[in-house]
Amino acid sequence: MAEKACVKRLQKEYRALCKEPVSHVVARPAPNDILEWHYVLEGSEGTPFAGGYYYGKIKFPPEYPFKPPGISMTTPNGRFMTQKKICLSMSDFHPESWNPMWSVSSILTGLLSFMMDNSPTTGSVTTTVAEKQKLAKASLAFNCKNMCYPHNSATFRKLFPEYVEKYEQQLSEQAVTDKVSPVSNPAENTRSSLGEQENPTRGEINRIEPPKGVKNQRHSFPTWLLLLLVSIFGVVMALPLLQP
Repeated sequence: MAEKACVKRLQKEYRALCKEPVSHVVARPAPNDILEWHYVLEGSEGTPFAGGYYYGKIKFPPEYPFKPPGISMTTPNGRFMTQKKICLSMSDFHPESWNPMWSVSSILTGLLSFMMDNSPTTGSVTTTVAEKQKLAKASLAFNCKNMCYPHNSATFRKLFPEYVEKYEQQLSEQAVTDKVSPVSNPAENTRSSLGEQENPTRGEINRIEPPKGVKNQRHSFPTWLLLLLVSIFGVVMALPLLQP
């Protein structure tokens, strides 16, 4: 059970966050538990995380703000382990460095800044830029239809409908793109470009003329045969004259 001071503090911070949002960050408390907040970090341009949407949780202790919260990330990101607490100076890994003056906004700002960094810490992982970019591209789909943790996906869809709408819009645009410009088969393209030469229609076959000389050769009469016929005709005509 959260202490009264904790509840009042978190309610106040949520109102302040709604009034002055943190750049590249959206955070909201769970509907039935003010101590459990859910957030989405948007990858900054110019970094391997650009275009990524990283979903995670912040769990506040009942003694907040006098004790720090625990922070974890659900979306695969290439920077932090998923479903594991992240070690930050603002997290419960370092209660000795916690400052009660810090707020949810400062926690999320610090988390986003630390994510864009490469400094190792407990809960961090080492991946290539290409791996981070691949995970960023797949992050929104993962959040909206996470089959490994369906409860997380359902919570994400309920708390962040604007991102669900963005994902559905991407699907619609992709479907239109695939319909208008399907992936072509190079072999089919080659056959198509040569189709008129390789597969002429019946009408085209009728219009095809033989090479020069073939037509003349088909209708010409051999000269030797003509001479032979003339000679025979002459002999036949001369036979009556040769008889006594």
